[in-house]
Amino acid sequence: MMKKLFIRPSQSLGLLLFNQKRDMHSRNKKAMEFIAKGWSALKEVDRVIDYAELHDKRLIPLLRAAKENFELALEADNSNTHARYWLSRLHLKYHVPGACKAVGAALLVEAANMGDRDAQYELGCRMRIENPYVQSDQQAFYYLEKAADQFHPGALYLLGAVYLTGDCVRRDMNSALWCFHKASEKGHAGAAIACGSLLLKGVELPESLTKLSSKRIPLSKRAIKDLESRPTNRVEMAKEQFEIAAKAGCDLGLKWLERLGEEEKHLLTR
Repeated sequence: MMKKLFIRPSQSLGLLLFNQKRDMHSRNKKAMEFIAKGWSALKEVDRVIDYAELHDKRLIPLLRAAKENFELALEADNSNTHARYWLSRLHLKYHVPGACKAVGAALLVEAANMGDRDAQYELGCRMRIENPYVQSDQQAFYYLEKAADQFHPGALYLLGAVYLTGDCVRRDMNSALWCFHKASEKGHAGAAIACGSLLLKGVELPESLTKLSSKRIPLSKRAIKDLESRPTNRVEMAKEQFEIAAKAGCDLGLKWLERLGEEEKHLLTR
């Protein structure tokens, strides 16, 4: 009977850790619910903002609702990077009552340093465009690289452009093509155009994109089949990239496909 009244230290520690994890999960779930509500209100603002005045009073209830929900999300879970990022966007981009650029910038830096890839991408873009200081290019590259490590398509595209031009880093065509190719896999039209153009110029795809040499990541049969069925001809690979751009609604992709089609016809009629 007395044995049931006593709990071993290991059992007590396990119970404590379990309760902490359950509490953390509960707080994260509550925060995500608030974020979903705030994002829904902000999406409605984005839908009509192009057809409204800059300070249209009809948008204020939606903007307030978004701001309140993102703030409630942070109260529920202060470590939530998504709430920080979206609240920073409200302060920096929208004319919401009580907006403050300094608060928005601080929230954006916090979210980026906490590992949010969207925040890292936006901070890198803002540093590259808006910051007049000399060291901002290196700082921008740092955050863009962090976002690219998490396969953010926009960051991969910009990083590819940086490697292509040699701006603030050593010019590296292979790294540029790798970045463009990875971004195009995510559906980025600009990256697909850049990748296709480089392939037509004769730049070779890195081996990491053409060989099944990875032992760390087990590939499914379908993934292996897709990789093996990829075209090895440079023109065919470029055409594949332009098709990605065309599917994303890029007119330049369609023009490239038309041009390649005309050249093929010209070669056949010779």
